[in-house]
Amino acid sequence: MMNKRDLLLNMLDPNAQPETIPAAFFLHFDPAYHLGQAAVDKHLEYFHYTEMDFVKIQLELPFPAQPQIQKPEDWKTKLPFFGIDRYEPMLKVVEGLVKAAKKEALIVLTLYSPFMECNNMVGQEVVARHIEQDPEAFRVGIERMTESLLQFVRACIRLGLDGFYTSTQGGEKERLSDPALFDKYIAPSDLVLMDEINQNCIFNILHVCDYWKPYSDITRYATWPGQIVSAGLDLADGQQISSAQVAKLFNRPFLGGLERKGIISSGTPEQIRQAVQSAIQAAPERFILGADCTVLPNTPWDNLRLAIRSAHEYKR
Repeated sequence: MMNKRDLLLNMLDPNAQPETIPAAFFLHFDPAYHLGQAAVDKHLEYFHYTEMDFVKIQLELPFPAQPQIQKPEDWKTKLPFFGIDRYEPMLKVVEGLVKAAKKEALIVLTLYSPFMECNNMVGQEVVARHIEQDPEAFRVGIERMTESLLQFVRACIRLGLDGFYTSTQGGEKERLSDPALFDKYIAPSDLVLMDEINQNCIFNILHVCDYWKPYSDITRYATWPGQIVSAGLDLADGQQISSAQVAKLFNRPFLGGLERKGIISSGTPEQIRQAVQSAIQAAPERFILGADCTVLPNTPWDNLRLAIRSAHEYKR
C-alpha cells in the first residue's frame, strides 16, 4: 500500500493507475484553534480523525478593514503594505504542521487571491465600483497586496510546504459589467502568485471559488497553474458541468464532487454513501473526492470520515 504522500503524487502521473480514491474535506475551526499550537493540534486531530489524504491548513489571518479607502484613487496611497511580520503567526502554524506531518502526508495551505483579500478589507461592492470607475488606480493597490502575499508565499516554501490551495474569485457572471476588467486588472495578480507557487511546489490545487456567485463559464481558467483543479459544478442560469468535463477541460485531476451544504452536511449515513458512490461514478479516473468549497463548520466530523472511508473502499 502507498502512503498518503505517494497516493496523491501518483495522481499527477497520467499513466499511473490510481490505487484507491483519495478524499479530503475542509472546514474552519473555532477561533480558539486559528493560531499557535492550538491550531497545529486541531489540524492534526481533524486530519487523523477524518482519515483524509492530505493536510490542508486553513488560512486564518484576516487583514484589518481599510475604511480610509473611499475613492478609487485611494488605492494608490492609502492601502498599507503588510510586511512579513504580519504573517508570522500563520508561518508558525505552517512550520508546526510541516514538522509534525510532512513524512505522513502532503501539507497544503489555503491562499486567498489578492483580489479576495482586497474585498475582505474594503468590501465587495466598493471594490467592484472602484474597478469600474478607475481600474488603473485599483491596479496600484492590488499589486501592492500581491507583493505582500508573495513574501508570505516564499516564506512558506522555505519552511517546506508541499503546495497551496489557491482560491480565485472575480470572474463570476455578476461581479463586473465588463469581463475584460477581470482579465486585465485581477487575473495578473493571481498569476504572479500561482506562477511562483507552481515553480517551487509539487502539489498545488487551483480552486475556482464560487462561494460568492456562480460562473457562466470557467474556460478562462483552464490554462492557469496548478496540478489539481477544484471547482463547483453548478454554473449560472441553472447550467451544470460534470467533474469529468472539468478534468478534461483543465487536463488535470479533479477535486470535488459533493456540494458543501448538501448531504455531506446533514445526510444520513446511507445518503452519504450513496452520494459518494454517485460522485465517483460521474468522476474522471484521476479524482479526489471532496466538496465544492469549505464545508459548513458544524458539519459532523463523522459524516466526513464516512465519506472518506466510502471513497477509500470504493472498487471501480
